[in-house]
Amino acid sequence: MFDLTKQELATLKKLSTPIKIQDFLDTLPINYEKKGETHMSPRRVLREKKAHCIEGALLAATALWINGEEPLLMDLTAAPEDDDHIVALYKKNGYWGAISKTNHAVLRFRDPIYKTLRELALSYFHEWFLDENGLKMLRSYSKPLNLKRLGTAWVTAEEDLWYLDEHLDTLPHFSLLPRENKKHIRPADKMERTAGNLREWNKKNKRT
Repeated sequence: MFDLTKQELATLKKLSTPIKIQDFLDTLPINYEKKGETHMSPRRVLREKKAHCIEGALLAATALWINGEEPLLMDLTAAPEDDDHIVALYKKNGYWGAISKTNHAVLRFRDPIYKTLRELALSYFHEWFLDENGLKMLRSYSKPLNLKRLGTAWVTAEEDLWYLDEHLDTLPHFSLLPRENKKHIRPADKMERTAGNLREWNKKNKRT
């Protein structure tokens, strides 16, 4: 299946629910890309035992697919001062949730309680800010990308999957910040910024 080895397939089949997938992602160190930027496939993530946000989202989508769900990604776009964040989507009883790989105390897993993707995306607005000044970064969310459209080669690819970024960038995106209200957005306060400074994995850790 997808040219995965028996061991790879067994690992992913065990991740049979969004919660199990998220718990597995949380055991992986964050990928600090110490030797240069990467965009690893799920196979490489399993081998390297680390991941950053889109790498984790791809592994999550693969596990969902193998276990009978749609492999969907959503792009959450930031203001120019920050990077976008990618999550894997899932749905339970008509409600959306998200699986997320991050090194921060925020931008994490979302339970399936959101009726629309807009509701889900907005749940990240207040907690996504720059540590140094508290400016809130989330600007838009994308239409879901169903990875079935792209075949299966990406699951086991040895090369970096930069073309997936291009697919996400070309999706329709929907603004979340009313232009006329931008001046009324309050920066995160000192207490929020203190909490936002928490990191799960230290860069000095040899596993990252």
